[in-house]
Amino acid sequence: MKKPIDFKIVKKLDFAPGALGRAGVLSTQHGDIETPAFVVVGTKATVKALTPEQVADLGAQVVLANTYHLYLQPSDHMIKKMGGLHKAMNWPGPTMTDSGGFQVFSLGAAYGQNISKITKSKDLTDQGPALLPEAPEELAPKIAHIDEMGVTFVSHLDGSKHYFTPSRSIEIQHNIGADIIFAFDECTSPNEPFAYQRQALDRTHRWARESLAYHHSKENSERQALFGIIQGGRFEDLRKESAEAIGAMTTTAADGSEIGFDGFGIGGSFAKEDMATAVQWVNTILPEEKPRHLLGIGEPEDLFMAVENGCDLFDCVAPTRIARSGQVYTRQGKINLLNAQFVEDVTPLDAECGCYTCAHYTRAYLSHLYRSKEMLSATLASIHNLYFIVNLVKGMRSAIIDGTFDVYKKNFLAGYVKAK
Repeated sequence: MKKPIDFKIVKKLDFAPGALGRAGVLSTQHGDIETPAFVVVGTKATVKALTPEQVADLGAQVVLANTYHLYLQPSDHMIKKMGGLHKAMNWPGPTMTDSGGFQVFSLGAAYGQNISKITKSKDLTDQGPALLPEAPEELAPKIAHIDEMGVTFVSHLDGSKHYFTPSRSIEIQHNIGADIIFAFDECTSPNEPFAYQRQALDRTHRWARESLAYHHSKENSERQALFGIIQGGRFEDLRKESAEAIGAMTTTAADGSEIGFDGFGIGGSFAKEDMATAVQWVNTILPEEKPRHLLGIGEPEDLFMAVENGCDLFDCVAPTRIARSGQVYTRQGKINLLNAQFVEDVTPLDAECGCYTCAHYTRAYLSHLYRSKEMLSATLASIHNLYFIVNLVKGMRSAIIDGTFDVYKKNFLAGYVKAK
């Protein structure tokens, strides 16, 4: 069977025993991705505030769209009618779609709980192998409900009810037409106890098998790569079990051959303090010859951790999301341009940055745009933030190839102070 992607490792990290990082090339139907690479999020088939040409000019190689949102609006069938994701959004390069699993989490367990992709350990409940009693009805998820076959959710747009199963998620992603798609999974919170993580993991593995079987029953399997997703919360045994199961999972293809996932996603909401450990558990087990995507992670210090521990791709909405509220990355950390100190600051956002915004505009001008509520503020800040993150990761790749990753990491993190 023809493979939809090809992945080659160019150079491995060698500065420390057990280092898992590597530089590679991921070839897709719409071009190559030099890894490690930051995947720019275009949730609704658009990177907010930017044209596709601007996204390409800042150095982005690949864009990820959101299955749940495109299904609801304009619909996966409408995207297919437009010629697929690439034509619809006028993006000629590689594309990805998530499965909708994170929306199950954000509209279900995380709904109204202020839980995101990364949680501090002090915010976590005590966890253990004991089965907790069922939550009272008033505490049940308000928008999404999970059963063994799939998820019922209520549209945030009009209140209509919808049902996603693994095969339905894959069918929608086939219609959207991205180069790389993901198996349907249940993203869990690190707050969940062992008993629930166990149940959710078994469900995710069943859904992975159904996703894989459905995908390879269709002709799209030769045009779209399917990644399986690892779950398991904060528990070492569950994470390792998931990596073993998803890494070895296969289905029978139309030609009678046994075929597995084309790559892997590492999913879940993480405790900040042990995210590196969880990623390392997984990547020491997953097949080395296939690409690995850390889902929803994008802070600079986390990206260094992910690369060092063997991740090849990562996506995050943060660069454009924080740009819309006036926050931008600099080599010294994040700054908020709405702060009074920037009103008369006529320096670039970052003196070392090579982006379009830093070449032409000052902190004072962007501060003015935000205070005036001008739309251009989001565009200029988004260009800068995406350039900053995309090219920070490109620098990591070059450093791996040059054998200077440890120096590159130390030099950057020594000056970078994350905004509080």
